[in-house]
Amino acid sequence: MNFYLKDPDARVDYALDWRGYLDGQIVASSAWSVSPDEAGGIAIEAESFDLERAAVTLSGGIAGQAYAVANRVTLSDGAIDERALTIRVEER
Repeated sequence: MNFYLKDPDARVDYALDWRGYLDGQIVASSAWSVSPDEAGGIAIEAESFDLERAAVTLSGGIAGQAYAVANRVTLSDGAIDERALTIRVEER
């Protein structure tokens, strides 16, 4: 799991590169989620993906709180995989 710091007022892009896990497949779909899902917490502003990479734009968050931001992909062969980032929100 990767760990990142984010200011609560920042709007930041994050990405996961799936190339090392694809084994000849491509990313067919992608969905992002945040846990905990709470009022004032990190919000997903935008998300996108291409054949090998998934990206998300995050905003907000409560200072002092850590969030798991997960990316679940379906590959071209129907396999499903998930990776997560840990985002800790701190005033910077």
